[in-house]
Amino acid sequence: MDGNIDSKFRVIVVGGGSVGLTAAHALSQAGIDYVVLENHSSVTTDVGASLVLWPHGLRVLAQLGLLKPLRDASVGMCRTQSVTLTGEKYRDSHVLDAIFENFLLPVTAHEQTIFHRAHLLRVLHENFGEADKACILTDKKVTDIVVNDDGVEARCADGSTHHGSILIGVDEAHSVVRQRMHELAVKASAPKVNPEQPYLAEYRALWCTFPRQQGVGTGDAIDVHGDGASLQCIEDIEAFAARFGDHAISEHLKVKDVFHQRYTAGMANLEEGIVKHWSWDRIVLVGDACHKFTPNQGLGYNNGVQDVVRLLNELRRVVPVDGSATPSLGALTKAFSRYQASRKKAVKKDYKSSFETTRMSVWSSWAYYIIHRHLLPSIYPVERKKDG
Repeated sequence: MDGNIDSKFRVIVVGGGSVGLTAAHALSQAGIDYVVLENHSSVTTDVGASLVLWPHGLRVLAQLGLLKPLRDASVGMCRTQSVTLTGEKYRDSHVLDAIFENFLLPVTAHEQTIFHRAHLLRVLHENFGEADKACILTDKKVTDIVVNDDGVEARCADGSTHHGSILIGVDEAHSVVRQRMHELAVKASAPKVNPEQPYLAEYRALWCTFPRQQGVGTGDAIDVHGDGASLQCIEDIEAFAARFGDHAISEHLKVKDVFHQRYTAGMANLEEGIVKHWSWDRIVLVGDACHKFTPNQGLGYNNGVQDVVRLLNELRRVVPVDGSATPSLGALTKAFSRYQASRKKAVKKDYKSSFETTRMSVWSSWAYYIIHRHLLPSIYPVERKKDG
């Protein structure tokens, strides 16, 4: 068996978003020393739209002691509606609520919940103790990563250098950690090297947050569908919103009705892909840094949470309980390999599901059109009401 190095085990987490802060909670609960390096000036910046937490993800966060504040900051998803770009409603169903109530709740004891992204970040940050908050460092733009026999260094634009035993890249789809890992692997002539750009984007999305409108219930999920509606790409957010202003977002509302009321807005390419190699040397990737889904099913954050769980479980197998020693590089790389292998099947399944849901949303083929416009509404028709 590989021997341990006589030095305290410490984790550098690059990225203080939702998955990065979740990783920090898990590391704290496990008694593992860590530091989080976040590029922005705050970890609770209001950037991004909604975020869905599925029962298996909520169960993990409940085990981290976050259930009550999370429920206070979220609403349950209970009703789904589908409308065309002209506002014609062709599906109205409480089937999701029925599925969770009758099948999933008895097993998981948790429901499917929706958050405003900034509210989730606030809950994650506010529920750290003072000692943990001191480990969350902002304005730390990582510019270089150096690995050596004893550990890893993250060097930041402000001149600071942070030392650790391993480095976890949780810095989203445009991961600096993944890019630097690629460069280091190429330089070392590693046999397993990822492509420099592992993700592709076929669609682009405009998002905005705005006050709940009359006629839209709390927990309602409304999806809008049309032929090629998401295939247009315009650089300017205002121009994009104006171009599609007459497109419906519910039976009685259009984009132009709510965009001027927005709190925040943005536009992003919907990148997709699964990175082939999730680790190299003392560097390991988690969440969107190693797999990116389209957002229609809300599976991105949930998979990031599951990554954190699997990776921490593997680290607990090789790191002493008191964290007093660092496992050898051989032991760590084997743990990273087991982590990726344990996530492979679930990630591929959710990637495929998200891929198909997005194509179905824009009716990208006749098959998707028939399924979503005619077959599903025949099963869950308009005006189907929840009992009671």
